[in-house]
Amino acid sequence: MYRSALRFALAVLLPLLLPGMLTAQQAPAPPSGQADGSRDLKLAKPPGTAAADAPVAIPRSYALVVGVSHYANLPASAQLHFPNRDAEEMYTTLISPEGGQFPPENVHRLVDSQATLANIRRELEQWLPSVTKSDDRVLIYFAGHGFVSAGKGYLAPYDIDLKNVANTAYPMDQLGKDIGTKIQGKWKVLLTDSCHSGAITPEADRAELNKTLLDLHNSLFSLTASRDREQSFESVDWGGGHGIFTYYVVQGMDGAADTNGDGIVSADELAEYVHSNVRQATRAAQNPTSERGSFDPNMVLAFNPTLRKAAALPQPQFGNLVVETNMDNTEVWIDGKSVGTVQKGKSLRLPGIPPGSHTIKGVHMGYEPDGPREEQVYPGQDTTVSLHILIVRNRNKAAVDLLDRGITEYKNGYESNYRKAAADFKQAIALDPTYSAAYVYLGRTQNALFEDNDALVSFKKAIENDPDYLEARTSYAAALLDQANLDEAIRQLDFVTRRNGENGVAWYLLSQAYARKGVFDQGKTAAEKAVQFTPRNGEAHFWLAECQRQLQHPADAEREYARYLELTNFDSGALGKLNYYLVGSLIGMGKKTRAAQEDIWKEQRGLANLGMCKCENMQQHYSAALPLCQKALTYMPHDAQANYAIAMIYVQESNQQASPALLSAARTHFQQVIAANPDTEEAGRAKTYVSRIDTALAKAP
Repeated sequence: MYRSALRFALAVLLPLLLPGMLTAQQAPAPPSGQADGSRDLKLAKPPGTAAADAPVAIPRSYALVVGVSHYANLPASAQLHFPNRDAEEMYTTLISPEGGQFPPENVHRLVDSQATLANIRRELEQWLPSVTKSDDRVLIYFAGHGFVSAGKGYLAPYDIDLKNVANTAYPMDQLGKDIGTKIQGKWKVLLTDSCHSGAITPEADRAELNKTLLDLHNSLFSLTASRDREQSFESVDWGGGHGIFTYYVVQGMDGAADTNGDGIVSADELAEYVHSNVRQATRAAQNPTSERGSFDPNMVLAFNPTLRKAAALPQPQFGNLVVETNMDNTEVWIDGKSVGTVQKGKSLRLPGIPPGSHTIKGVHMGYEPDGPREEQVYPGQDTTVSLHILIVRNRNKAAVDLLDRGITEYKNGYESNYRKAAADFKQAIALDPTYSAAYVYLGRTQNALFEDNDALVSFKKAIENDPDYLEARTSYAAALLDQANLDEAIRQLDFVTRRNGENGVAWYLLSQAYARKGVFDQGKTAAEKAVQFTPRNGEAHFWLAECQRQLQHPADAEREYARYLELTNFDSGALGKLNYYLVGSLIGMGKKTRAAQEDIWKEQRGLANLGMCKCENMQQHYSAALPLCQKALTYMPHDAQANYAIAMIYVQESNQQASPALLSAARTHFQQVIAANPDTEEAGRAKTYVSRIDTALAKAP
């Protein structure tokens, strides 16, 4: 009688409980050897342009960026040099607030071995169709090889097999169908930098394919690197190594194509800029072409309000900057934007620069910069700039001593030591206002003291003094994560990882930023890089686990959580002697609590055990999940998520065993969820569950 009554009550209860469990644990992720080489749709001005002071509305935006330099099945002679760099540069431009203004989580990258046919199909045929809506802006970029086989054009993924092109490459006509019928959006942009990109079919069939690309229900702007029977070129002579087409696309979207001075780079402006510059640079050997479809003249490809001018500018003939230096690894900045590094004895050629005055600066860590200074660029001419990095920054000895003493105090931990350290760092800065290291340590100390805004100011000052100070940018990004400014953190970390691809801390922080934005596939990629370069960084394993769990790979995730726990299994009492900032932010969870360092350690271990519990729960291993959740609660007994998870397990176990004791235990933990914060969504569900459990228990004999 007892078992029948309880089972009946649970049969009523569980349909209400299970949706909550799915929401909490299984919800889908939020929308988340040759110096030169070759890579083998007409232009028209829209009728009018936006006024210089008109408001600019940027629609919700999504992009897929693909770049393949190295192909698994092609001979060495067919490999390319720069499409991977092109893709990374395009990504940076798209997410820039002075460029494309795409949210970082909405830009997916597939580079080299990631750009398999299966992955490209998934992005084009599943991801973009699932997230885009009719009012969105969508951009697709491809850099790599293009092939024509049996009269049909293809883009070549990483795993193309030339003996079976039809089944291992992506058909251009399928791309047209994807854009036209599957992917939604009012503004659609297709940029292809591939050899034969204009020759997507033979002459006889090209008109039909162009019709497919043109005959769309919504606006499409297509810009390809070359026209029929032409190749598209790549060379070290463009920005230190790029495809010529992509180099000018990026320059244009960064503002060089804004010929009327309204801050907007329109599709027409970009097409005109890219076509004229590529044609001139290659002596008409390569001619980018565009097909506009039902092109909207108001389409905005990029917007930088700082470039708005009072009146329209005349159409310029662009000039070129050629930068030389006396020291390797000199970072070059033009008009406040890093354009790459230049080596001693090798010039950095920067074509397509608008004529007029530009601010040039060369920086090298530990030296006084050369600049900023004004350099004049003349139409159709080369302007050579020689950067001389000569003066070593000789620090004031008293300032150096103060920095050293401050660092010692800082590493001792605890608030009193942090305040002493901060005073020393401020004195060091007063003696030497360009002391970037002092600014970095002051920022870290201020972060530890919860002086968050002051910390950001200090980090930004360090970067202003030394723009190539990657450690400053990494610390700045960690502080931004503490304040949930995830987009700017991603931009800073993108800068760091592009300059130093083996910076494991930067990759770890980047994985955290992506995971917290719900972009778990990109978070997983970044976390794998972090584990590769810093395998004993426990937090890299933690965020890899978080991403794997959200991507529905519970067994893999559980192994990474276990690795995290193994690497962080030390005496928490020793944390008082560790740097608070490092524990709490830089290599920690990316969020700070105002509790002691020991509490941070406990919270992190609790979250790892909770993650393992959820992994077992996802696999319906409830008996294995239970002790893991119980372990999590020993570290963080009042955590709402942990209490919610264990309550759901008790419900499941009770359903199998018909045990009122387990149901009562579930009720206790639901009450803890409510007590933690009664205004949360989980607490709302917990209230309903408590009521239902009370009803079920009342019916049990």
